[in-house]
Amino acid sequence: MHQRKLEELLETIFTEKEQGRDEGAGILAAVAEAHAPDKSSEDFHELSRLGLVAFDGDKVRLTAEGESAARGVVRRHRLAERLLHDLLELDEEAMEDHACEFEHVLSEEATDSVCTLLGHPPTCPHGKPIPPGECCGLFAKTVRPLVTRLTHLELSAHARIVFVAPRFHDRMDRLAALGVIPGCEIRLHQKAPAFVIEVGETTIGLDEEIAGEIYVKRLN
Repeated sequence: MHQRKLEELLETIFTEKEQGRDEGAGILAAVAEAHAPDKSSEDFHELSRLGLVAFDGDKVRLTAEGESAARGVVRRHRLAERLLHDLLELDEEAMEDHACEFEHVLSEEATDSVCTLLGHPPTCPHGKPIPPGECCGLFAKTVRPLVTRLTHLELSAHARIVFVAPRFHDRMDRLAALGVIPGCEIRLHQKAPAFVIEVGETTIGLDEEIAGEIYVKRLN
């Protein structure tokens, strides 16, 4: 089986599993709609012969080896989406087209470099989790991230909010009501006892947990 086809199938099995779907027919329909119409049930048997999937009746599950390979494809795709959306500011269609190419060509080293430059984002632009890599657990970074948490900014730093990844959905609504949204520019005035930022002509205080959920790109 061609490597690209193999990766597309593994990616679809992984993403369908995220949605609680694991029936073979549904996965085939999803991969045909998203990528190409030439997939068949025989492809699953080929993946099984390669030790990447196993069957339970009409359900398909990833083996440990298949899960690892699928996570890698999904990680590359979602990091590419972040890069193309947040830094290159491509529209949705162009972002998705290029991300589908990047997921097949980025090496592990290049993927970790992109992740580090982006500040190890936890989610893609659609809010789906990005599988972490080894680089996400390292404390020493040789490259200064282009995107970082608000809590890592220096005092008086000027930055633009790239994305917000709150643990609780209502926090996003509260921040939006204050004008703290992706694309807006901020300046950090204080870090203790609370984080104080300036948004336009408004000064806003944030506790450390919420400030840590705001990812920004330095402008100076």
